[in-house]
Amino acid sequence: MSGVDTRHINRDSLFLMADVRVDGDHASHRVKVRNLSAGGMMAEGELAVVRGARVTIELRNLPVIEGSIAWVQDNRFGIAFAHEIDPKAPRTAVNASGDLSTPRYVRPASIFPNGIPITDPGPLRKI
Repeated sequence: MSGVDTRHINRDSLFLMADVRVDGDHASHRVKVRNLSAGGMMAEGELAVVRGARVTIELRNLPVIEGSIAWVQDNRFGIAFAHEIDPKAPRTAVNASGDLSTPRYVRPASIFPNGIPITDPGPLRKI
């Protein structure tokens, strides 16, 4: 992105994890995504970055994103994406197919605990 101030752009406050790789470093670092917009994100993690460094980001439901470090403050930093993304894509259900290999707490609430609808709940008891 250009040097234009984009702090007024709508961004989603959320809690996601992402993998960030700094150019020249072969290791991938896990960071917390604190907010996300079409043009960038704020991340938090124990990753030593400097302003201007080129990075690649892996967020769920999106292809690898290229960007650069826009600012750094303590263990938080901003990343400006090279191309705009759909900021809602990482929020969509990871497992909408009903696959039970995904942990129960991650699946949407509309899925039954064991994946099988209850047809006969049995006798009810008074509490």
